[in-house]
Amino acid sequence: MHDTQNEKDTRGVPLQKAGVKGLEYPVTVLDKINKTQNTTATVDLFVDLPAGCKGTHMSRFIEIFHKYRFDISMHRFFDMLDEIRSKLFAARAYGTVSFPFFIEKSAPVTGTKSMMRYTCAYEGSVGKDERDFFVSISVPVATLCPCSKAISDYGAHNQRGTVRVKLLYSDFFWIEDVIAAVENASSGGLYAALKRRDEKWVTEHAYDNPRFAEDVVRETYLALRSFPIAKPFAWFSVEAENYESIHNHNAYAYAEYGAQTE
Repeated sequence: MHDTQNEKDTRGVPLQKAGVKGLEYPVTVLDKINKTQNTTATVDLFVDLPAGCKGTHMSRFIEIFHKYRFDISMHRFFDMLDEIRSKLFAARAYGTVSFPFFIEKSAPVTGTKSMMRYTCAYEGSVGKDERDFFVSISVPVATLCPCSKAISDYGAHNQRGTVRVKLLYSDFFWIEDVIAAVENASSGGLYAALKRRDEKWVTEHAYDNPRFAEDVVRETYLALRSFPIAKPFAWFSVEAENYESIHNHNAYAYAEYGAQTE
C-alpha cells in the first residue's frame, strides 16, 4: 500500500516533536511493599522530524510502548525511548508517562487501612549521546498555620495542600520514600479513612507541627538534598501550594536545587 508518511516534504520546516499524545494504557510499575502494582497511565510519545520528512509512523509508538507496559520502571524508561528513536530513525525521542500511584496506609491510632492516591510522572528524552529523565510526584498534605497558632487564644486554621517534587534521576529510589519525606516535612499526611481516635491524633499532631508553605518547601528541600541514595540528586525542584481555609487565595512557595543537566 502507498505510504504517504514516507513521502518527501518540500516546505523546509523541521518539527521538534511529532507523535502521539493522551494515550491511556494499563501499565505495571514498581511497588516497594508489593513488588509491583497495576495502574493506568496517560502517555505522550514523540520524536523529532526532519524538514524533509512528511510524517512519523504513529502505530510504531504504540507497538513499542505495548512491549514495555508490564515494566515501565525507571531503569526501563530509557530502553523504551532508545527503541522508539531507533525504530523511527529519529535523532531524539521524548516520552511522558503520568499515572496514579496507590499506597495502603494505616490510621495512626486504630490502624484502620485505606488506600491513598498520589500522582506520579516519568518524563525523559534520549538522543545519540545525551539523555535526561525526571520523576515527578504530587503529594497531598495537611498544613497548620504557625501565625494563626501564635496569635490565637485557642485553635489555629489549617488546610490541605499539595507538594510537587520533580527529580532529575541519578540513581534508583522508591516513590514511597519520597512521599514519606514530603509528608514528614508538612504538618501531616492525609488518610482516606480515620476513626475518631485517629482524627484526634491527626489534629493534635498538626497543631504540634505548624508549617507555612515556605516551611514545607525548605524541609522537603533539605530531605531531598540528603536523600539516602548512592548517587545524590543533581537537580530537583519543590513547590508547595496550600489551599487556604480563611483566605480567598492560595499560599505558594518554590525552590530548586542544582543543575538540570549533569
